[in-house]
Amino acid sequence: MRARLIAVGLIFAGSSAHAANGIDVKRGVDSTVFGNCVPSLVVENKSAETIDYLQVDVVVALGNGQERTVELKSAYREGVLYPISPGGKATLKQHLDTSVALGAPCAEVRTRRVVRTICEATGGKACASSVSVNP
Repeated sequence: MRARLIAVGLIFAGSSAHAANGIDVKRGVDSTVFGNCVPSLVVENKSAETIDYLQVDVVVALGNGQERTVELKSAYREGVLYPISPGGKATLKQHLDTSVALGAPCAEVRTRRVVRTICEATGGKACASSVSVNP
């Protein structure tokens, strides 16, 4: 019995350590701007590296069967960066001045799926940590 408890403890500790090293992205609060749904994602940087830029592209399926791709970003790609330090949190937003609005209210959104993730650490390098996204 004691051996089982030790084994379970080691498995739990190993899985906790693994989860603590990544970049977790979860669904944020949807807002409505001029009748259009604007989704967001919340990032929690559990890694030891600073994230300079993070973008998650989400395909949204609407009630009428259409699909739209929404780019959710931590900053403007060509502008000032807002680094996400280790242990920090940030919100990924759709920049409506550089992308097309969803064209539907939030009640019309049926499903979401991630199609692309771009993560850059300090110096423009790809993030070494894994990015887990739950849209």
